[in-house]
Amino acid sequence: MGLNLTRSVLPAWLARLACSTALLCLAGGISLPAYAQTGDALVGNVRTDPNAQLLLESDELVYDINAKTISAVGGVQIDYDGNRLVARKVTYDQNTGRLKAEGKVEIVEKDGNRIYAENLDVTDDFKEGFVNALRVEAADNTRFAAESAERIGGELTTFNNGIYTACEPCRAKPDRAPLWQVRAQKIVWNGKKKTIRFERGRFEMFGMPLAFLPAFEIADPTVKRKSGFLMPSYRHETELGSGVTIPYFWALAPNYDLTLQGTYYTQQGFLGEAEWRHRLANGQYTIKLAGIDQQDPGAFDSIDGDEVDANATTRGMIGTTGAFNINPRWTYGWSVLAQSDKAFAYRYGISDYDNYNITDQIYLRGLHDRNYFDLSLYRFHVQEGFENSDPRSSEEKQPWVLPSLDYAYTPTQSVAGGELNFNLNLQALHRDKFDGNFSGVDRTGYIAGIEGDDGRITGEAEWKRSLITESGLVITPLLALRGDGVYADGTFVESDGSIGDVRSNDFRAMATAGLETKWPILFTAANSSHVLEPTAQLFVRNNEPYAGELPNEDAQSFVFDASNLFERDKFSGYDRVEGGTRANLGLRYSGTFNNGWGLNGIAGQSFQLGGLNSFASPDFVNAGAESGLESARSDYVAMIGANKGAFNITTGGRFDKDDFEVKRATVATTTSGKYGSVYVKYAFIAAQETYGFPDDRQEVTVGGQAKLTPNWRLLGSGTYDLVSSTLVKRTAALAYDDECFTYSMYYTQEQPVTVNNVEGEKTSTFGFNISFRTLWGIGKPVDIGGI
Repeated sequence: MGLNLTRSVLPAWLARLACSTALLCLAGGISLPAYAQTGDALVGNVRTDPNAQLLLESDELVYDINAKTISAVGGVQIDYDGNRLVARKVTYDQNTGRLKAEGKVEIVEKDGNRIYAENLDVTDDFKEGFVNALRVEAADNTRFAAESAERIGGELTTFNNGIYTACEPCRAKPDRAPLWQVRAQKIVWNGKKKTIRFERGRFEMFGMPLAFLPAFEIADPTVKRKSGFLMPSYRHETELGSGVTIPYFWALAPNYDLTLQGTYYTQQGFLGEAEWRHRLANGQYTIKLAGIDQQDPGAFDSIDGDEVDANATTRGMIGTTGAFNINPRWTYGWSVLAQSDKAFAYRYGISDYDNYNITDQIYLRGLHDRNYFDLSLYRFHVQEGFENSDPRSSEEKQPWVLPSLDYAYTPTQSVAGGELNFNLNLQALHRDKFDGNFSGVDRTGYIAGIEGDDGRITGEAEWKRSLITESGLVITPLLALRGDGVYADGTFVESDGSIGDVRSNDFRAMATAGLETKWPILFTAANSSHVLEPTAQLFVRNNEPYAGELPNEDAQSFVFDASNLFERDKFSGYDRVEGGTRANLGLRYSGTFNNGWGLNGIAGQSFQLGGLNSFASPDFVNAGAESGLESARSDYVAMIGANKGAFNITTGGRFDKDDFEVKRATVATTTSGKYGSVYVKYAFIAAQETYGFPDDRQEVTVGGQAKLTPNWRLLGSGTYDLVSSTLVKRTAALAYDDECFTYSMYYTQEQPVTVNNVEGEKTSTFGFNISFRTLWGIGKPVDIGGI
């Protein structure tokens, strides 16, 4: 069996050893060929600095004129170009042209590698040689040992009875076998082909042989990439059967390569993959292809009624990515996927393209000083198992964004003593099918996107300046102007099934005059210091034109909490904008204590003083409805956090303006210590009938890890829905890791919450990961959220 790995085992150490000892002889006045200074070594070809100074220390230096030998005897130490050689005796014989180092030879390289040998015997041209009782400790914590090493013909170096491992020896019992090691009767280093071959080897754990390896090959340490077969992998899926993947890496040039990969699935047949990678002077790009002629398409019948998979025989994909620098300030790139059907890459687990949601993107970006430019085109893939005609299908509801543009500019010079900012945003969208279906959840009147075209261009300028009075009051006036050009040409389906039209070419303008005042107050106690910062804001604006009448694509995710209490515009995107006169009042607090505790918090309320309240004017997606801002006086929002060392806890929420009933609340805490870590998260959202949630929602997640021993860990997490009394997700894992070996096994079970009396399908997953550092790894590492 031939096998090529990407990680090298043996450091290029003998070159520096040979060079250093050769220079010893030069220091003694005996002539050696000039090429000895270049480091033409037993293995490899490492050059040293011929102008570096050599330092020789020994108890005595013996010249034998008749025998034509020179010897450094007793406590020999040679330092040259950052490398060190230590031995009891070093001798050069001019008659035989051989160089010998004897007695506990030790070499310390300038890169940190350490080499040990009982003796060294080489010719002065380094084409023939012998090393006895060899041991190497590399800087990357890998180790190699051999009974002897022999150089033949200037090209081949043979190591006899060699051992390789990346594990540290047991400090209490150094003679104990490491956790794992590779033992081979013969290791052949080919300096011409730049390969290292292990022959008649075996893989051992705890000193016990587990696998016999007749032969496998790795790249020379001087070669960063080497053509050859990579580590095979195994996969099993119900619809695919069992599959073994064998990849081949083809290093065509230092800057481009091709990886060919074949997988045979017992149920579906042969899947072929190819990936081309090319690095250029200003960037890099990749192209990946995959395809299969399915043997049993009907195996996918049981997956969500997936008739696309069930009817397709030939399936495939092509994907490409790229990233390039035009100059130090400008970059462009892309990530694009095209496939025969929308679930191919997901079903077959094509790496880099197997996420359930994939985004195509082409972009141009620039960043210089205080300028930012981003021009992007987007396309969204949902790799689901539904036909395009299926009403549940989300693929055709995804918009094409052609394009999205963001530009921001802040002049370096102040204007009227303040800061001026300019922002420009442009978006143009096309959607093949209106997005108003939510898999059975009743959201009457909720249309996430219209069928057809819509777009918007927004330009905004903002000026603000902070003034500080003698009493410490901070006053910040603000002026802002904004203009939007909006168009829409599309349709959607009304709740009664009729077709609704959205046709508009509109312009909206907003002018804002604002004033913020805050008064930081510092007071100290015997063991603590505190800062209170009362804050008040007033924004005077005209009403939002066409409030709730235009499509809303980028301002749908809206939550009112303490984090956005003092935002001038609380909407998350440009499609909606706050209008009318509004005041925000609140208090910020931070405190530090001598015992290591820290506190911080914020609380307040918002008031609509005049004009049209934009949050009381829901749009197609009901943005603003039941947000706590839809009335003249908002709900209360608050957040407080505490921390000490590795422990922290944060809690916050929104409370009804009249009776302080909890509308939304979160609590999160994490801590870690000597014996592990723990995290707890709790979330509560009151009923929101407008969005199709007639009942309260609340769930708690608990997780953590416990260190059973210095190397063993027990991990687990669980999410529990308190309303439906359902354990939504649970994961348990056992893991071991040290400096050279990692092992983990995990079990995950998911149970979706019942919606409209429809119980979701329970799914269970079992997985494992085994990784031998510098050799290979199998399986997928355990992933437990929050840890």
